[in-house]
Amino acid sequence: MTFKFARLGALAVGVIAMTGVALTPTTAQPRQVVNVYSARTYGAMEAAFVEFTEQTGIEVRVSQGSSQALLERLRAEGAQTPADLFFTIDAGTLDLAAEEGLLQPLESETILAAVPEALRDDQNHWFGISQRLRTIMYNPDAVAEADIPQTYADLTDPKWNGRLCLRPATHIYTISLTAALVANLGEEEARAIVQGWVDNQPQYIDSDTEILRTIAAGGCDVGLTNHYYLARLRNEDPAFPVMPVWANQGDEDTGVFRNLSGAGITANAINYDNAVTLLEWLVTEGQAADETGIPGGNYEFPVNPEAEVLPLLTEIFGDLADVKIDPLPVVEYGDYQDEALIILEETGYGF
Repeated sequence: MTFKFARLGALAVGVIAMTGVALTPTTAQPRQVVNVYSARTYGAMEAAFVEFTEQTGIEVRVSQGSSQALLERLRAEGAQTPADLFFTIDAGTLDLAAEEGLLQPLESETILAAVPEALRDDQNHWFGISQRLRTIMYNPDAVAEADIPQTYADLTDPKWNGRLCLRPATHIYTISLTAALVANLGEEEARAIVQGWVDNQPQYIDSDTEILRTIAAGGCDVGLTNHYYLARLRNEDPAFPVMPVWANQGDEDTGVFRNLSGAGITANAINYDNAVTLLEWLVTEGQAADETGIPGGNYEFPVNPEAEVLPLLTEIFGDLADVKIDPLPVVEYGDYQDEALIILEETGYGF
């Protein structure tokens, strides 16, 4: 007989395979556990995972890291990865993982019914779990109504020199937004926009929360953040003095940039059935508009059109159905990441 070893955290588990007998993911499940590589950094164990364990008895074990770092880890581990589910905060990273054979396709009627086609991989390698929109934030005490920027390109105006806060180029939020600019506008125009941002000498702050706090404190007047960071701060302080603008809403504009938290089952998942159960739960009961759901626990918008939206989100941002969202398929973000990185580097965007 031969032996294959899979690492589960610090525990090495020997999986015995008789010669000539292939192990399938469903027969290689010795316990009620699912191992998740998660780029979400909202606590070591999100309340949604705790709720899932209480409902199903399946223990969720989470290893955290950035989207890029976890992708590299999956690449390095190959068939020996302990990960059953890859859960990240960027559709482009999921698309790269799928293209490289690190995720496997899944035909689940439950998931297909819950996740709209635009919010999942066209080959069903991964699926959106929650929606996050990256848009313009400003201090109403420092920005005149006539000057409020309406598009990402408006932030290139010299009036914002020394008044702009942005996330560094190393963060996936910046990379994916730049990739979307390339996809929608072409390399030349996308480069001009990024160069305009750089020429305005922005403060680079590696935290959307701190960008918003800096805007509120007068350290800068405008910035780009994901929507839910403002919702968190407004939940703590309804008078928090920063206002949002949905970017690119004009007739000729592409719409505000949307990204996803999403997940896919790894190509070598040991606990395959448990991973399917978790993924199906995340897009149904796990869409709850309270802390027991992935969207509700982080003030994100659900992907399931039947799910309730947090009232606070509607209060701050209005009805998402009225917002023009970039129609670029999220599966294309990964195709432009390399070009986006080149633009960020060559324009001198802060790392």
